[in-house]
Amino acid sequence: MKKIWNSWLKEAVFIYSIIYTITTIVNSIAYLIQGIRYDPSGNWHELTRALIVLIGVIAYELARHLPIKNIFLRTVIVYVVTLACAFFTVWSTQFVEPLAKSAYKDIFINYTGLFIVITIIVIFQKIRHKK
Repeated sequence: MKKIWNSWLKEAVFIYSIIYTITTIVNSIAYLIQGIRYDPSGNWHELTRALIVLIGVIAYELARHLPIKNIFLRTVIVYVVTLACAFFTVWSTQFVEPLAKSAYKDIFINYTGLFIVITIIVIFQKIRHKK
């Protein structure tokens, strides 16, 4: 377990914590600017956000550690698999609370944006390590 912790899990937990904290703070600030003093969706919304951030971190770790040499193929596989997980997460929340009409579009846009940022980070890391 210590080997796993030192090889990738510690980094994943750190990244997850930072991203979740930032998204929660930004969301809270956005609500306060709009005059809303509490999250209308409450704890379910927080849990959904936590799952989506976890999927993003899993995408990052897969992109870095998936043993596929072709970077384009690896990127497509990671994107398709993790986007499917994000869609499943949104779909499953409909059993707890009603979905917004734009829920799938919103997750597609937000997840794709996050994925592009992750992809750029991974590419820059690979370029930096080659030097």
